[in-house]
Amino acid sequence: MSQSAAPNSSTAATSFPAPVISLPVGLDVLRTYSGALACLEIFFGGLVWILVASANVPVPLLQGWVMFVSVSTFVFSSAYLAVFLLGLVDRIDTDWNFLDMTYHFCALLFYFGAFVLEAATTAAHGHSYISVANVTSSGLLCLSRPAQNILVFMDDRQYRVNVAATIFAFVVTVCYGCSMFMGFKRWRK
Repeated sequence: MSQSAAPNSSTAATSFPAPVISLPVGLDVLRTYSGALACLEIFFGGLVWILVASANVPVPLLQGWVMFVSVSTFVFSSAYLAVFLLGLVDRIDTDWNFLDMTYHFCALLFYFGAFVLEAATTAAHGHSYISVANVTSSGLLCLSRPAQNILVFMDDRQYRVNVAATIFAFVVTVCYGCSMFMGFKRWRK
């Protein structure tokens, strides 16, 4: 009685599924709206980073988060764009559409918070100048409590730089919002 050898049905898979991506790879990604928005996010995010740093961070408690978000999203967005430009997305098995949407959602939340904090720092300045009338005869400076509970000492240059940083933080927030919306549409297909 001879038994024929049945093929083993529990063999391991020898290939991996292809990564899920709707964006083109290489330089063609720059010809899409998503690629253009990624370039804008990097450019204007770098401007926010430079402007806040050049203002000497007058309110470290608030602007520390702005610096953290602007630097980290600058690095992550640059790395994310480099992965597409170098064609590494074909070698990494993941759902790139979901990853794209998730990354831009997190970046949108973080940058919205950074925009609000930068705007609060700028608004706390309120063009309040220290006048000679506030100095007592003994040379002490008398300050009244500000309405916002935040006391910010900025000169005019720092104020103007913070206004510009606030505007660019808003632009980057809008760019991340548009990227998230387009990533959501690609993911839902």
